[in-house]
Amino acid sequence: MTPQTPRRARRLALALVGALAIAGCATRAPEPAPAPAADTFPVTVTAPDGKPLTLERKPERIVSLSASATETLFAIGAGKQVVAVDEQSNYPPEAPKTTLSGLTPNVEAIAGHTPNLVIASGDAGDMVAGLGKLGIPVLILPAAKNLDDVYAQFELVGKATGNAAQGADLARRTKEDIAKIVHDTPKTDTPRSYYHELDTDLYSVTSKTFIGKVYGLFGMTNIADAADTDASGYPKLSAEYVIKANPTLIFLGDTKCCGQTAETVALRPGWNTIDAVTKNRVVALDDDLASRWGPRIVDLVRAVADALK
Repeated sequence: MTPQTPRRARRLALALVGALAIAGCATRAPEPAPAPAADTFPVTVTAPDGKPLTLERKPERIVSLSASATETLFAIGAGKQVVAVDEQSNYPPEAPKTTLSGLTPNVEAIAGHTPNLVIASGDAGDMVAGLGKLGIPVLILPAAKNLDDVYAQFELVGKATGNAAQGADLARRTKEDIAKIVHDTPKTDTPRSYYHELDTDLYSVTSKTFIGKVYGLFGMTNIADAADTDASGYPKLSAEYVIKANPTLIFLGDTKCCGQTAETVALRPGWNTIDAVTKNRVVALDDDLASRWGPRIVDLVRAVADALK
């Protein structure tokens, strides 16, 4: 199976040399700064795991098996290059719909879209080797550990797809937007604690996780930290534990998957005594925003900020 071959990008260069005669003296006009170079290929990028990946040509047929990567691709203007995405990639609406799986990838099904670049969040099922045998390069972008990882991935995806300037611009704008949101959020001398709910089994996140670090921007205390005895970052809490911890705020990351709302939380035995419930500080989040590290991370930061106002 032979991937389609896009045209090579051309480097543009402009030069202007002039001569001016002033008072009988010839003076060379200063040369203007050269125009920005267009994205050129071959290009070598370094994946987060430190492994280099060389792309011989600009990828015009991209398969994304990561919802976060899909959102990033469209945000940097590479949407037209995307020919298929995994079944979890539900944003933006114009993303092509398929039944491909990023959790249990099928090499044959992926190759059926004749991609010249596949982006995934992991190498499930030894996918990289399988696609490598077909000459299809794979860029692995694992879950971000912090915001700096997010910005770096924006730039990496931009460079790998021939949209380097757009990727760098997205990173800059996202960083500035988040900084402004945090700066504009009112500070308080009263300590605030929170509980972030992943599902109705009461799994949560600690301050060490990516989501926890988003909350950390606002200086809140995470009630799940003390319960993380195995240092997994995702402890399972008990109802008794949450009630005793009495968080100031509760953030629900299980509204879509599990239908949780402020009302359903208030109906749980004993939860109506928690400050977050009695003071209407139970915040329903979009599950996708609370689990992805793409461009909409700004929306998650804004949702947290709004809850603190």
